[in-house]
Amino acid sequence: MEFMPSLLAPEESDALVERMERHFEERGFGLMAAELKEGGEFIGYVGLSVPGFDAPFMPAVEIGWRLAAEFWGRGLATEAAREVLRYGFEEVGLESVVSFTVPGNVRSRRVMEKIGMRLVGEFEHPRLPEGHPLRRHVLYRVER
Repeated sequence: MEFMPSLLAPEESDALVERMERHFEERGFGLMAAELKEGGEFIGYVGLSVPGFDAPFMPAVEIGWRLAAEFWGRGLATEAAREVLRYGFEEVGLESVVSFTVPGNVRSRRVMEKIGMRLVGEFEHPRLPEGHPLRRHVLYRVER
């Protein structure tokens, strides 16, 4: 949550899980639990979603991930994101996928580049108020 506006309260976290489940029901894809291959330990989530806000690059499908900090730097986000991207193109039939983050999120930007995404621009995140330190985002895209 280093580059997120705030931590989630338990009820906000529950609501997020409900939105994830609804997204799967409505679209047939979504954000999925990520587990270690060895032992099945839950480490976060990785998947595809349609952003719930309006922006110049919309409509679009986003690839995103959040892993617990103790699992950073091991290539797990890259491994999972590659498989999710393959799934999005080959099984869902997507033509392109975007991802975005704040400019300073070097780790996520590195994952985006490793899975073949290219920087295409910047935008102001409409869900954050003017002047918020996380409002400016970089946008990456990859085509099938």
